[in-house]
Amino acid sequence: MTALADASKEIADLNLTYMLLAQKMLRDDRPAAMLRLGISPEMADLLTTMPLAEVIKLAASNFVLCAFRLDELPGFRSVLQGARQQALQQAHISIILAGAQNTAALAGARTAHPQPSPALLSAAS
Repeated sequence: MTALADASKEIADLNLTYMLLAQKMLRDDRPAAMLRLGISPEMADLLTTMPLAEVIKLAASNFVLCAFRLDELPGFRSVLQGARQQALQQAHISIILAGAQNTAALAGARTAHPQPSPALLSAAS
């Protein structure tokens, strides 16, 4: 096998493992899974209703389906620097990720349901 074929197989294995884990997490505890996976309610619905044949087909793509979210967190590097207790460090990372997920959800809600401007409201009355 070539290096490219090896990489494609490893990506497919990673994707399948990730998607099956995501489905299991969503079945066990949907809100916690959505937070940990960083996904929207719509994506959670899609993942939980996707049949195994579709999961396998999607997993076979040459693109990694999961992504690192660490680059979205400005304070993440500072959490890892310095000597901290392991439990404290993990708690801090969880707080940062939860805050980032909350911020993204609020931003999505604002764009999904934009509020009319006060000028528009006064013009309509």
